[in-house]
Amino acid sequence: MLGEESDSGMGSMPDSSKDCTPEKKRNSPTFDEDEEDETLAERLWGLTEMFPEKVRDATHTLFCGTKHGLKSLYSFSRSSMWILFSSSAILLAPLMFEVERAQFEEDRKTQQRQALLGPSTAMAGGPPIR
Repeated sequence: MLGEESDSGMGSMPDSSKDCTPEKKRNSPTFDEDEEDETLAERLWGLTEMFPEKVRDATHTLFCGTKHGLKSLYSFSRSSMWILFSSSAILLAPLMFEVERAQFEEDRKTQQRQALLGPSTAMAGGPPIR
């Protein structure tokens, strides 16, 4: 018939030009199965071969030095913080206790005056009540 298109059968042939295109070969399941998946680390390790030995050695030395420096800095900061906070606790705790004791004594004297002489006398003669 004149209105109907006829299929030539070229697309269904196994060796047709449509099946041999690079896009078909990349998307075919056999192409993916032949290749092993590389991890990111394996790819980066493979890229190191393109640099000279001196560059690789310098990079390794720089990386190891930086790593050692950061570890040393972390260890030093931990030790110094421990010394700082423990020393401040030991040195400031007695001072805080002494200030609290002095404030308690002052409050006790104010209450004693108030009990003996009355509320108006305690307010006029002594320090304000806290």
